[in-house]
Amino acid sequence: MYGFVLTIHIIASVCLILIVLLQAGKGSGISGIFGGGGGSESAFSGTTTPIVIKKITATIAVIFIITSLTLTVLVSKSRSRSLAEKIPVAPQQQQPAQSPAPSQSQ
Repeated sequence: MYGFVLTIHIIASVCLILIVLLQAGKGSGISGIFGGGGGSESAFSGTTTPIVIKKITATIAVIFIITSLTLTVLVSKSRSRSLAEKIPVAPQQQQPAQSPAPSQSQ
């Protein structure tokens, strides 16, 4: 279960990054690629993001949030909470007590 959710989470992360990078900022768009001035009268100006891209972005963001919460719940239910708990502890050996060294005074 954990591996499946983690795989979906990674795929959603990569898709979210790509879809955000595909969206153009205000005043730029495909016309900026070809050296256009970014004027709104251009046929290729990107003043608005298509509704389909906005819906895809919102859907992927919701999937990302759900998988994040699911992974948090799955990890919190596991028995060991830290990798440090999995490290075997070596038995400690008692060292004999040493007497303090005599101080040298002049």
